Amino acid sequence: MAKTKTIYQCSECGGTSPRWQGQCPACGQWNTLVETVAAPSLPASGRFAALAGETGKLQRLAAIAPSEHVRMRTGIEEFDRVLGGGLVSGGVVLIGGDPGIGKSTLLLQALVGMASRSRAIYVSGEESGEQVALRAQRLQLDCGDLELLPEINLERILDALRTHKPGLAVIDSIQTVFSEALNSAPGSVAQVRECAAQLTRFAKQNGCALVMVGHVTKDGSLAGPRVLEHIVDTVLYFEGDTQSSFRLIRAFKNRFGAVNELGVFAMTERGLRGVSNPSAIFLSQHAQDVPGACVLVTQEGTRPLLVEVQALVDPAHAPSPRRLSVGLEQNRLAMLLAVLHRHAGLVCADQDVFVNAVGGVRISEPAADLAVCLAIVSSLRNKALRRDVVVFGEVGLAGEIRPAPRGQERLKEAAKLGFKIALVPKANLPKQAIPGLETIGIDRIEQALGKARELEA
Repeated sequence: MAKTKTIYQCSECGGTSPRWQGQCPACGQWNTLVETVAAPSLPASGRFAALAGETGKLQRLAAIAPSEHVRMRTGIEEFDRVLGGGLVSGGVVLIGGDPGIGKSTLLLQALVGMASRSRAIYVSGEESGEQVALRAQRLQLDCGDLELLPEINLERILDALRTHKPGLAVIDSIQTVFSEALNSAPGSVAQVRECAAQLTRFAKQNGCALVMVGHVTKDGSLAGPRVLEHIVDTVLYFEGDTQSSFRLIRAFKNRFGAVNELGVFAMTERGLRGVSNPSAIFLSQHAQDVPGACVLVTQEGTRPLLVEVQALVDPAHAPSPRRLSVGLEQNRLAMLLAVLHRHAGLVCADQDVFVNAVGGVRISEPAADLAVCLAIVSSLRNKALRRDVVVFGEVGLAGEIRPAPRGQERLKEAAKLGFKIALVPKANLPKQAIPGLETIGIDRIEQALGKARELEA
């Protein structure tokens, strides 16, 4: 079979060249030409015929009646939560994470649970059939209805999918699949882009829910071209330390659900199990009140979580004091220290400051500012806050405390877990009292520190 003609396209400007060059002839950028398949030239009649279908007709948006997407539940509640309620027919999901974190384990568990309701195919490009069978045996899974295809050739994979017409297919992983139309090695930019595009086209045309596993680079981003994340409908990231038993799945893109949703799992001998009360993971169990600890109510997607923020302030032993943050933004830590110095008179210029979010969770929302400030002040003064106090709120450069979204849900979650006092922005005060929870509204950082002194253990 004759090979498809390939060209080299610039990833910066889109310019093309018949052969590889170090510098793009169009924009002058270096090392940006990547191999790709040349689009076949169609006659004019063919080009116009392609536009004459239903998609080429002008329609009024109000006249289009959208249909409700039917969700296919995986049987794993935390996984369904991140997906927005389950998989969608024709939807394409890309899931990435560090090696050994549990991507293949989770998908094998989901496939086994769904194979009894819909035809499911597991395409394994990294492991042989015996290795997959050994994992299923170790996890004690009943794989009677699950079909396995150990293959990395794209054309053979597509032939098998067209022949058997599954309702769900998993490609593990997209970096191992290659197309005979390209001369480049599996995992190259051209191969990953072309294989992902062909598989996505098949899923859309046949209504097959497709899940692709993606490798990550050493800096944590998905390997391959950035267009890979634009092609798919949902992008999920597996997070967590391989030395810990807890894993987090976070949605960064979801055309069929909410983004920034979080699923919490625990790795057990029988695979990944969802954690029904994830706040318990992120709260340290101290035998006594300790300085430098403050409980934050953060919001991950639609779920409020309680996370303990810890701070350690220690005299610096070097000319340049250290500012280290784990799980929180380091630049924001420097800003909060400047706000405390300017508006509260707390000097940390000669102190090393370390801040940590318990449990390995990453907090990106600014509502964590107030908890970080109170934890730093508690460590600096060596005075512990009461363990039944929770806080949230954004701190501005002028020293004001700004409200956080979904404050009512945060307060209800804190009351449900037994906390008695909440220090929140005035704009987040509830209209009706929450049983068992006293809410204190503040609007300045100086006022917050004053109230914190009253709430010391």
